[in-house]
Amino acid sequence: MKFQAEIDVMPKKEILDPQGKAVTGSMKNLGLSEIQNVRIGKHISLEIEAENTEAAHAKVEQACKNLLANLIMESYSFELRQA
Repeated sequence: MKFQAEIDVMPKKEILDPQGKAVTGSMKNLGLSEIQNVRIGKHISLEIEAENTEAAHAKVEQACKNLLANLIMESYSFELRQA
C-alpha cells in the first residue's frame, strides 16, 4: 500500500529561533505588530510504501528520529494517510 506523510519539524520552545525573531521584527515594520512570537520550521511531504498503516507509521517515525529532525533542538509531528 502507498501512504502519504505530511511532517512538520519545529524548533523546541526552549530553543532560540533567530529566523522567527527576525520575521517577528519585520511584522512590526509592516504595521502588523499584532503578530508575535513567530517560529520558523520546515514541512516535509513524502510517499511511503508499506504493508499497512502501522508499518508506515513506524517507518515515518524512524525517518523523523534518525534523519529529518534534530531531536536535541527540534520536535516533529506528522499526519499519515493512504495515497
